[in-house]
Amino acid sequence: TTYTYRFFCQTWPQLTHFAVVDGREVGAVVGKVEPRGGTYRGYVAMLVVERQLRGRGVGKALVRRVVDTMAEMGVEEVVLEAECTNTGALRLYADLGFVRDKRLVKYYLNGGDAFRLKLLLPLEGVIAVPEGLLSGEAPAVPPTAGPV
Repeated sequence: TTYTYRFFCQTWPQLTHFAVVDGREVGAVVGKVEPRGGTYRGYVAMLVVERQLRGRGVGKALVRRVVDTMAEMGVEEVVLEAECTNTGALRLYADLGFVRDKRLVKYYLNGGDAFRLKLLLPLEGVIAVPEGLLSGEAPAVPPTAGPV
């Protein structure tokens, strides 16, 4: 509803972004960030792009921008829902690294199902991957002090 999106825009204005072409708003993304289990979770509440501009990277740019903002805020994961039948949206999110987390049966008021999609963001200060591990080489294993 309009009230819901107004609430998002007023509460998390830094997570509301617009795409403008020739001085006209042609797309928008709205999100929020909330604490969850000692970390922060981002949520993409809405993405809309004018029909004639879909498939041209506008939506992808908007989602990248809101996800980048969320990452700067310390978010560790971003979630959203997309209709199971919305192949364009599912492809867009998959291209950005989102994966299907679960199917939500009869999620929408029209009785349609949704997929909950999730994107895990890299964390600052995590333990580095040992050199060579990504190239297929076996990592060096320190000797143990006795039987394991």
